Parts: sequence; C-alpha cells; structure tokens
Amino acid sequence: MRAETSVTSAPPTDPQTSGGVLNAQWPDGHPLRKQILLVLCLSLLAGVIDNTVLNTALPTLARVLHAGTSSLQWIVDAYTLCFAALLIPAGALADRYGRRLSLIGGLIVFAFGSLAAAFAPSAGVLIADRVLMGLGAAFVMPATLSILNAVFPPAERPQAIAAWSAVAGVGIIIGPTLGGLLLAHFWWGSVFLVNVPIVVLALAGVLWVVPETAEPGRRPLDLVGTVLVGGALVAIVDAIIEAPARGWTGSGTLAEATAGLVALALFVSWELRAELPLIDLRIFSSRAFSVASGSVTVTFFALFGSLFVFTQYLQLVHGYSPLSAGVRALPFAFSMGVLSPLSAVLAKRLGNRTVVSAGLALMGLGLLDLSGVQVDTGYPALALAVAIMGAGMGLVMAPASSTIMTTVPSHQAGAGSAVNDTIREVGGTLGVAVVGSLTSAVYRSRLGAKLAAHHAPGVVVHVATGSIAAADAVGKRIGGARGSQIVQLAHGSFTTAMGLGMRVAGAVAIAAAVAAIAVLPRSRRARAEQILPAVLEQAAASSTA
Repeated sequence: MRAETSVTSAPPTDPQTSGGVLNAQWPDGHPLRKQILLVLCLSLLAGVIDNTVLNTALPTLARVLHAGTSSLQWIVDAYTLCFAALLIPAGALADRYGRRLSLIGGLIVFAFGSLAAAFAPSAGVLIADRVLMGLGAAFVMPATLSILNAVFPPAERPQAIAAWSAVAGVGIIIGPTLGGLLLAHFWWGSVFLVNVPIVVLALAGVLWVVPETAEPGRRPLDLVGTVLVGGALVAIVDAIIEAPARGWTGSGTLAEATAGLVALALFVSWELRAELPLIDLRIFSSRAFSVASGSVTVTFFALFGSLFVFTQYLQLVHGYSPLSAGVRALPFAFSMGVLSPLSAVLAKRLGNRTVVSAGLALMGLGLLDLSGVQVDTGYPALALAVAIMGAGMGLVMAPASSTIMTTVPSHQAGAGSAVNDTIREVGGTLGVAVVGSLTSAVYRSRLGAKLAAHHAPGVVVHVATGSIAAADAVGKRIGGARGSQIVQLAHGSFTTAMGLGMRVAGAVAIAAAVAAIAVLPRSRRARAEQILPAVLEQAAASSTA
C-alpha cells in the first residue's frame, strides 16, 4: 500500500516551484543527489557537445575523407535522425527495464561509436559510426532527466533541472569553440575522441552513485507505437533536413512529410486506444504541458536557426577562424549559465507563465537586435545581442522542462523526458532548415541581381550564388578590384539575408511569448493542472494495491 501512504501522508506540494509529487523511495531526496546531479550533467554534456562540435570540422572532413556535400550532410544527419527517431522508445524502455541500465548502456554505445568515428577510414564508415553514436545518445538523454526527477525532492527539483538545462544550453555553445581548439592542435578525429574521456568519467560516476529509479514491474513495450513514432520522426526530420536541397514544394519533400504526418496520426490514434501505451498522450490536454513543450520547441528553433547563419557570418564575413568564432559566441553561454539557476527562483516568486514569457520575449529581442547588423558591425554590439538571447534561453529552459516533468506520471518519466528531448531536436532541425533556407534563397536572389547589374559572367554568377564560401573562393581566384567587388557584394548580400532570417526567428519567439501569456494558466490553476495527473495516478495505484 505504498502509493496509498504517499497520498495520505505527504502534504500537497507546489508544482509551480517544486516539480510535482514526492518520490516514494526517497521522500526527502536521495542522500547523494548532488553527486548524482554532477554525474547526470556530465553524461548529458557529451551528447550535447557532439551536436555542435562537428560543425567546425566539416571543411576538414571534406578534404581528408574526400567527402562531397551529400556525404557531409549525412555525417551530420545520420546522428540526428537516429537520435530523434529513438528518443521516445528509448525513454519508454528505460521506464520499463531500468533508467540506470539505460544510461550505462547508452554511454557505452556512445563511447564505442565515438572511438570508431575518430579513426574512420572513409566517409561511409563515419556515417555508420554516427548512427551508432545517435543510438547511444538516444538512451542517455531521457535517462538523465528522469533520474534527476526521481532523486530530488519537490522543493529542490526546479533548481536541479535549472542546472541540467544550463549544461544543455552551454554545451551547445561551447561545442564550436571546443571543436576549433581541437582542430587547431590535433587531427580531425579529435572532435570525436574527446567524447571518450568524458564518457569514461560519467560511466564511473554512474556505477558509483546513480541508483535505479524505474518503478518495479516490467510492463511490455508498445511495439506498434514504437515503430509508428520512430518511422514518423525519421520521415518528418529527414523531410525537413533535405527540403533545402529538394525544394520545400518538391514531390520528394511533400511525399516524405505526408508519410511522416500520416504515421504520426496513426501513432496518436493507436496510443489513445492502447491498453499500455508508449506514453499517455492525454497529457497534452494539460495547457501547462503543451505550452511548455511549445516554448522549448520555439527556443531551439530560434537558437539553432540563428546559430547556423551567425557562425557563417562570423567566419566568412568577419573572417574569424573557427576557434575565434566559437569564442565570440561565449557571451550566450555566460548569460545563460547565470540566468538558468536564477530562473527557478524567479519562477517560484513570479510563476512559470511570467518567467517563460519573459524568456521568449528576451530571445526574440536579441534576435531582432542581431537582425540589424551590418558587414562592418563591431563585436561589442554582436556580443550584446548574443548575450540577450542567452539570457532568454536561460529563463525558458528550466521552468519549461520542470513543467513537462511535473505533468508526466512518474512511471512514464523516461518517456516524458524523451518528449522534452524530441521536441528540442525537431525544433532545432526545423530552425536550421527554415532560417537556413530563407537566408540561402534571399542571398542567392540579391547577389544574383547585383552581379548581373555589374555584368558578371554567367558562370561567376552561378558559382558565387551557391554559397558565401563559394563567392569568396571565386573572388580570390579572380583577384584584383574585380575579385574584391564580388566578395564585397557577397558579404553584403549574405548579411542582408541573415538579417531577414533572424527577424523571422525573432518574430516566432515574440509570438510564442505572447501565446504563453495568453494560454499558460495562472499559478493556482497551473498547480491544479500539474497535481492532477499525479493524484490520479497515485489514487489508481492505491485502489489496485
């Protein structure tokens, strides 16, 4: 009758500040919870850094492995596709068979994939190794947040999730800096090999202090739901990734996107009727959960979309090296690192609605500020805009993630964490695709018109409008005043195009802030919505005990 005791003896908690119900195993929190948090953040860091550290190595991979554009895309996308497709099934498996076991297994697979990738002899082998890395990361990421949710008591949970969110955000930003530093001193494989010591330390920590938090009783896995959601996410994410090359209205893009959406609809229909679903989708009826999920999606849409074009602006327009460009993005990491721990305190005082809305608004304002940069804009102005964006993300991530984990029943914490990770991945992928495609289209149009007005040869127009890097190469090859003019026109066209992409991302963030204010319930109502799933779950458990 453990569940019944939990309901009657534990006073109602404040999910707005606490994150939900008490854990029956450790009602006052696990005695080693701070050490566990450190290990979980270290485990998280390896997977997060790998998402961005590779970007700085792509030109080197193209040269050393003789990888074409298609191969480079797949080196990046193979990880993303495997990771996104398996997140929810991996989280559900962890709930059923052990979150600690999932974390250990995922870390081992990720380390093995990283080691193999570091010494890959060809682009094809590297792509296969990246799939293996994505498989491992899919089991690591959901396990970290669900274990965190279990070992911390309600009063401390938001602060712990804030630290987890800070590591996730900071890891994304320091990835390019770390990649540039490694490439400046070592061979290209070092960007993968660096994962191994991080994982070894994390694995030792998991074996030492991390307990098993999955609830007893191994319910069978929903295989139909697993296949449907995996197939849907692969199709949708791949359609987004390939849309810039195929065309957003191309037959291949539309067919794949339609197939993915149909599979997603079938997944929803199946889960609503399944006796033991992969995840109870009725949780989306909670406004708090849905808006928190949307806020995370928008945040990563804006972040990944803006970083995709901003890093090109720093390296190709301002001429910074990969390491220098990465260092100049650090104000984002600094401001996010400062605001993430404070967000839990602010949410306790002001409520999640106020803090999440303010964070989205700050993110939008930073993007709009960045959209006004010129070719010769000085670094202090860039640093300020990037810092504002980081502050906004720092305010959003912890309260939103805490709300998501609060509303998911405890026996589905792994699947709930996987939903949190999945929407981040899809949001980031969509951001790169939309902002990147828009920037590319505007750049191509503006530069093509300017070069035609200056009577540039058709072959020069064709090559230079392909990318800003190609335009730089053409300008250097031609040389002289004519070559300098081509480079100058390309830099101006790209900066203008980037500004439009930033404005779109900023507008999306501002619109999301307004929606969060309008839709997120006020504090008391939010508490009722967040407590209800846990109360119902515990009541059901006590009635069947």
